[in-house]
Amino acid sequence: MHSFAADNYLFVLSSRLLLIVVLFGYTLAGCFSACSDPEPAKEPPKRDYIKRIAGANDSIPVAAAQRGEVLIAYADCYTCHALEHRAKGPAFKDIAARYPVNKGYISLLAQRIILGGSGAWGNPVMTPHPALSKADAELMVSYILSLK
Repeated sequence: MHSFAADNYLFVLSSRLLLIVVLFGYTLAGCFSACSDPEPAKEPPKRDYIKRIAGANDSIPVAAAQRGEVLIAYADCYTCHALEHRAKGPAFKDIAARYPVNKGYISLLAQRIILGGSGAWGNPVMTPHPALSKADAELMVSYILSLK
């Protein structure tokens, strides 16, 4: 004859065993689904740090662009800038992509080279170049903007 306590003990034991089997099954199923079909990691949206300015483009005389290229080669521009990739400052091609080619922007950017500044491209600070003439700075900007 079975006692009530023994039946109760077997019921509790079998309930616990069933619970363990069910939890193990869910865990195992979750692992297989996570391991076999992982979702690809989503890239965060890229921010456009160039922030293009709309405007018509004028032509740049080839001789002016060539003189500007020589002036840049002899200056300290490549300490902070590179032609195609961002270094401390923006790449020359990124600058060309942002600004339209016209006398107003050539003059503005020449002033930024001479006076220095910050904030136009994030945190980097443009060191001033007070010894540079406005005409030479404009030739340098003409070369940079010719890289479109």
